[in-house]
Amino acid sequence: MAGKLVLLDFWPSPFGMRSRIALAEKGIPYEYREEDLRNKSDLLLQMNPVHKKIPVLIHNGKPVCESVIQVQYIDEVWHDKAPLIPSDPYQRAVARFWVDFIDKKIYELGSKIWKTKGEEQANAKKEFIECLKLLEGELGDKTYFGGESLGYVDVALVPFYSWFYAYEKCGDFSIEAECPKMIAWVKRCMQKESVAKSLPDQEKVYEFILQLKKVFGIE
Repeated sequence: MAGKLVLLDFWPSPFGMRSRIALAEKGIPYEYREEDLRNKSDLLLQMNPVHKKIPVLIHNGKPVCESVIQVQYIDEVWHDKAPLIPSDPYQRAVARFWVDFIDKKIYELGSKIWKTKGEEQANAKKEFIECLKLLEGELGDKTYFGGESLGYVDVALVPFYSWFYAYEKCGDFSIEAECPKMIAWVKRCMQKESVAKSLPDQEKVYEFILQLKKVFGIE
């Protein structure tokens, strides 16, 4: 299904990265439009009037909002190339469970690590590592969460790797020391061009977070 494809996004967004990876994995050309979230474009407000958030995938003038829905849409429309979501109903349900887990835990806990201090930060770090260990358990000895090929859970989780360095610097801890299997999986994912080219430099993300801390008055 061809047609004009536009992604409204913001470079450090791990949610936008999901759509970038899915599109790259399937080799689908699209127009990338960087949004200024302090001065949102009329197009963004028109295409996502409910949440007014990125990313928004616009296909032939029709918007698809929310990153996990975009990945599902991309996989359904271009189903003949590099399938991401399992065809087996049970495996599909398991993948959706873990994507939901990632959405409910990883971003929020990561944000607490760089936004807080003291006991609150220590608790966030502890729970963050616990969540990664649960994900390591689900990964097991598989190459990817999707088995031998990159899948839905991989696409949902790996964008957060671009934020790991910032979490470590702000929280003064090592994710690799605590979760070596997770980082080994990340390194396998990063060998794929679709992933490596979709994730920004970790130090650039850290600099962005330092700017945010100043804006929010967090020292």
